[in-house]
Amino acid sequence: MSYQSDAEPRYSFNCHCRDCQKATGSAYAPIAFFHQSELKISGELKYFETLGSSGRPIKRAFCPTCGSQLFGLPELVPEMISIRAGTLDDPSLYHPKAEVFVSQTYAWDMLNPNLKHFEKMIEKSKK
Repeated sequence: MSYQSDAEPRYSFNCHCRDCQKATGSAYAPIAFFHQSELKISGELKYFETLGSSGRPIKRAFCPTCGSQLFGLPELVPEMISIRAGTLDDPSLYHPKAEVFVSQTYAWDMLNPNLKHFEKMIEKSKK
């Protein structure tokens, strides 16, 4: 299976919520969000649904061959799809802009002091 996009991510951040910690088995998940129309996915995926830290369902997509978690489809923002940055062919292209859910970080976790920190999720601006 493969994916590609010519678009820049709409958002990119390191998520420290308990749901991402459990899903990754680590301190956080490096995530880049795209509008679903900006991402071309080829091949089959397997899905698992759980409740995210928002309390709303999130569907996680996995490679059926190797089991790697590739994408997230949060019900909270149904038009968006998130990519796990570690699955990029060139992970050096990932440039997070923020650390989110820092209220749920572990004492041993090192936050990047050069990024914006949010206690919870970044909120959409109201217009």
